[in-house]
Amino acid sequence: MTFDPCPVTPVAELVFGKWTTQVLWTLAHHGRTRFTELQRLVPAITPKVLAQRLRQMERDGLVGRTYHAEMPPRVEYEMTPLARTLLPVFHTLVDWSDTHLGEVERARERYDAAL
Repeated sequence: MTFDPCPVTPVAELVFGKWTTQVLWTLAHHGRTRFTELQRLVPAITPKVLAQRLRQMERDGLVGRTYHAEMPPRVEYEMTPLARTLLPVFHTLVDWSDTHLGEVERARERYDAAL
């Protein structure tokens, strides 16, 4: 096992992987959601990748999956209590973004102009 001096790294890899935040954000705002509805709400993700991310998030304990044995079968996804503990973190990041993203854009413009 490799030692990582930054304790944020494993959390960042878990939560901020490609599509994870978008799916969790969507579930946070829409509650229990069917696969096809998630596809509609996060249109840039392919069905294959969405299925992979949902499986990984279920494995990580962030998403719960409910299978309804009816015809046709229905599957719904929702945030777990563990995932809901991330909501204050997401809200803090939204606040930071609202306050500082303009500064980041201006810094990029200055940097790019100096090249």
